[in-house]
Amino acid sequence: MDRSALYGVLDSYLEALDAKQPDRVSWAADVHNSENNVMLEVGDGLWGTIDRVGDYKLRFADPQTSQVGYFGTVHEPIEESAFTLRLKVNAQGQVCESEMVVVRQSDSGIKFENCRYWDKPILNTNVEAPVERAEMIHLSNGYFDTLQLNDGTIHTKFHPDCNRVENGVQTTRNPEFAKIVPVSALGCEEQFRMGNYRYDDRLRARRFPLVDEERGLVLAFGFIDHSGRLAEYQLTDGRTVKSPVRRPHSFYISELFKIDHGMICQIEANFITVPYNMPSPWDAL
Repeated sequence: MDRSALYGVLDSYLEALDAKQPDRVSWAADVHNSENNVMLEVGDGLWGTIDRVGDYKLRFADPQTSQVGYFGTVHEPIEESAFTLRLKVNAQGQVCESEMVVVRQSDSGIKFENCRYWDKPILNTNVEAPVERAEMIHLSNGYFDTLQLNDGTIHTKFHPDCNRVENGVQTTRNPEFAKIVPVSALGCEEQFRMGNYRYDDRLRARRFPLVDEERGLVLAFGFIDHSGRLAEYQLTDGRTVKSPVRRPHSFYISELFKIDHGMICQIEANFITVPYNMPSPWDAL
C-alpha cells in the first residue's frame, strides 16, 4: 500500500476516534489492538473517553510494511495527553494492528509540566542524504545501547544539533527545564557522554516496526527498566550524583528517530510508567 493510501487509512481512523465511533474503521477480523501496552477489545479505552483529537499532527508511513504512524495529542476529561499511534493495514485495506500510547499525566509516575506540542520542520521533510533501511535501524538501536547502563560510551552517531522532545517537553538545550533537570541544558550527545543515565538498567523488548525511508524516520517501541537499587553514581567528569530513580518501575516507550547523513538529527518520544519488568503483548505475536 502506498503512502497516500496509508495516510487515508490513518485519517479515517482519527476521524472515527474523534467521533467516538470505532465502527467507522475497517477492522480486520483478527485485529490486534493495544492501548498503553495492554490488549483491548476494539472500542474500549480511549475510544470511550476522548473529547477530541488535538491539533498537533505528525504523520509518517512505511509502504514496505503497510504501516503508518502518528504523533499528536488527544483531549480527554481533565487534560490533553501526548499520543502515539501505529497502524498496520492488510492487503484488503483493513486495520490489522493498532498500537496506542496515551501519556495521561494525571496517571503517570513521572510528570512533565508546561507541556507543549508543536510542528518540527525537520520531522516533516525528506532526507537529503538517505541511508539504507538496515542502517537506520542500526543507528536507532545504537541509541538504545547508549542509553542502557549509560557510562559515556556512544554506540550511535548524533548530529551536533540533535534535540529530543519527550512527552511534550524539549529535554535538550532547554534552559527553563534545566532549572528542574540540569542535564536538560546539554545536547543529546553531551548528555550521554557524561553518563547521566546510568540508572537505566535495561532497555528490552526493542521493536522497530516502522521505517519511513523517504523521511528518514524510524519508529521504535520498548521498555526502560529501573531496578531502583543505584543510590549514586559517578559522571565521566568525576562528579558524584544521586540517582533520581529509587523504586522499581519501567517506562513503556514509543520513540521516533530522524536520521539524515548517517546521523540522528531529532528525537521525539512518548512514554508512560508501567509495572517493573512488564512484558509486551506484541512480543507474543
